[in-house]
Amino acid sequence: MSQPVSKTDSRKDDIFASPLGQVAGFTFDQSVVDVFPDMIQRSVPGYTTIVAMIGTLAERYAQAGSRCYDLGSSLCAATLAMRHRIPAADCEIIAVDNSTAMIDQARTVLAADSGQIPVQLVCDDLQNITIENASVVVLNFTLQFIATEERETILQKIYQGLRPGGVLILSEKVAFSDSDHHELMIDLHHSFKAANGYSALEIAQKRSALENVLIPETLFDHRTRLKNVGFTSVDVWFQCFNFASMIAIKQRDA
Repeated sequence: MSQPVSKTDSRKDDIFASPLGQVAGFTFDQSVVDVFPDMIQRSVPGYTTIVAMIGTLAERYAQAGSRCYDLGSSLCAATLAMRHRIPAADCEIIAVDNSTAMIDQARTVLAADSGQIPVQLVCDDLQNITIENASVVVLNFTLQFIATEERETILQKIYQGLRPGGVLILSEKVAFSDSDHHELMIDLHHSFKAANGYSALEIAQKRSALENVLIPETLFDHRTRLKNVGFTSVDVWFQCFNFASMIAIKQRDA
């Protein structure tokens, strides 16, 4: 089986390297797209493993004649992982992102890829996407950027659009109910970023930019919401510090 393109050409992430008089809210604009592969690798512990295992999970759960959705697809890392591992016939991947800059660059990434499964790129808010005939849906560090009051409606649409036996893969930065543990996980994450070459200034300014933009919740919150919309099989398959990925399976008798 052919191998996916592992990365795109990009420069080192230095967006927050210089002092900023006022730190604006984080957006996925062209400046972020230009450094995104470097940014995500140096900022999210376990990201490479998560993406690779999305391919493994898609290999297991993708059903013939179905759709696989990558919601918040950025530069299509999860899309490529699925594209190169799915053995089921007549599948299609729908990759959705609301950043025009991301979609434009993703189009270049896909053009350089040798995968045969068709990929449809959609530039839109995922709230506007109808989920139909799905066997795999991926929300890879995406739901955390959606207003909390809108999250259950999105998950309900995903559940309704999944075939029985289909799976939702949900990766998120998470919070912890115990305040001491919560602060410990934040400190460990910052140590991870420092070990990957980010300065204290970069870490502080990035944190300010993400405040009120990225809203993490506890794993209990995520489990509760997923079960509220109908998933009965829900659990964590990966966690490193305050980053985790869950699988929620739609039962075949549902």
